[in-house]
Amino acid sequence: MTQTLILDAQGRGSAATLADLVAGAGSGSPAATKDFLTIREMTREFGVTARALRFYEEKELVAPVRNGQDRLYSRRDRGRLRLVLMGKCVGFSLEEVKAMLDLYDLGDGGVTQMKVARGKYREQVARLRGQKRDIDAAINELERAITVIDQRLAAKGTTPAAD
Repeated sequence: MTQTLILDAQGRGSAATLADLVAGAGSGSPAATKDFLTIREMTREFGVTARALRFYEEKELVAPVRNGQDRLYSRRDRGRLRLVLMGKCVGFSLEEVKAMLDLYDLGDGGVTQMKVARGKYREQVARLRGQKRDIDAAINELERAITVIDQRLAAKGTTPAAD
């Protein structure tokens, strides 16, 4: 199973799998049945830092209610956070994720959101395929360069260092 690094605002990360996020982080845990979770419970359920949660709040991706100093995250916040993390896993910017999330509130049962998301997903697939082609070409060029260097070293009676 491939692990994806979920980064917080400072570039620190924690490991989560896209499959975990799609399945619903914490869906089998006792906290999953609660209406509200504390910031500590959210960090455990989603593998993100408290700092990242506050950053997502600042960016208006989640909107926990306040109870004095405490932040309480609703089921809606948890769903939005799951979508934010999934979006980050596949290369969307926070601005792109927010734009898609905000379409849910149009009152059309999410139809507009799904149509826009589908188009964005297709664009991202095309962008990632292009990047993959570029990476494959770069790898091929480097491998050819290694072969040329190995040949030149061999001609000088020297063997390359172990890789």
